[in-house]
Amino acid sequence: MARTPLARRNSIKPESRTIGIMIDHQVDREAARHRFLSAAGWSSAAANPLAGDASTRAYERLELKGRRAILMNAPPGAEEAACPPKADTDERKRLGYNAVARLAGPNLNAFVALAVTLHGAGLSAPEIYFSDAVNGFALMEDLGDDLFVRAVDAGSNEDTLYAAAIDTLLALRKAAPPAPKTSTYQMLDYDHPALEIETKLLIDWYWKLRRGEPASPTLQTDYSSAWAPALMALSAPHIIVLRDYHAENLLWMPEREGVARVGLIDFQDALFGCAAYDLVSLLEDARRDVSPNLAEAMLNRYCHGAARQGSFDEDQFRHEYAILGAQRNAKILGIFARLSERDGKRRYLDFIPRVEAHFRNNLHDPALRTVRDFFSKHLPELAL
Repeated sequence: MARTPLARRNSIKPESRTIGIMIDHQVDREAARHRFLSAAGWSSAAANPLAGDASTRAYERLELKGRRAILMNAPPGAEEAACPPKADTDERKRLGYNAVARLAGPNLNAFVALAVTLHGAGLSAPEIYFSDAVNGFALMEDLGDDLFVRAVDAGSNEDTLYAAAIDTLLALRKAAPPAPKTSTYQMLDYDHPALEIETKLLIDWYWKLRRGEPASPTLQTDYSSAWAPALMALSAPHIIVLRDYHAENLLWMPEREGVARVGLIDFQDALFGCAAYDLVSLLEDARRDVSPNLAEAMLNRYCHGAARQGSFDEDQFRHEYAILGAQRNAKILGIFARLSERDGKRRYLDFIPRVEAHFRNNLHDPALRTVRDFFSKHLPELAL
């Protein structure tokens, strides 16, 4: 499939390349879309809807005179507010889950700023051709359809793809870009409140799925107390964490060279955090099996590569890998239970056994002793 060429590095300036079309948000969304495409010069393009992600965003592939682009349609009012950079914990709680977990919410400027930063690190994020963050539209480079999951199913070598994904993380580590900050977006830390509220999705939703009733306030307090030592043991935020780095968000582009072969999408929720998080996302995939041998080989590849770059404590990194694995898998168990119970999406129950297995394995690490003790007492099937 033809793709547009990779843009010249550092060529994107989010503030100078932004269209500011003031559209009343009460106007029909289709009319707003048409105005955006007219301003961008793509109003006569043929459009085909693409499968969306698990968010309020929608995507279309556009074709115009032999050129292709992707339209992201992200309605500004469809999600809770993002976290204001200077908000304290109490204010974040008042604003809601997005603010506490530091999700980008409706702020399209996050995606644009991250795309610029990732390009600057030599990685293949889509070039942003035009954007209108006020109304929630972006026209961007089409990186194709070859998601890792599809490429492997079509016969691509799984080891090669995963090694390229690890090398991409190592390239990001080596480039070490600072947390992006523009007049319209500031990347925040993946801090304790954000990590903690994600773990609470398990006690809020998965618990009810397994026990048939909500956890008592006392149990919820004990649960949070059990997590505190592990989360406090994590190193201070030190690198951009893409947060959803897995086989359904990575594109295989073998015609490019080096780490540019890995296309990056769905990174708007990135935070400054611990490097092990993205390895967990990749190697403890909730939706597909990654063999233990492959996972260990890729973890070793990252550790050896990081050690070659300079100071690197592998023991600490592996403890953080287990802690963040448990944290992320607790979040996913809660999300999948919620999607099933609240939203009627029962197919997500099929993924739960895989995530449970990841979680049990994480709890073997001594850094998670208090979490393991909690589950051994209250939900022993998750602590076997």
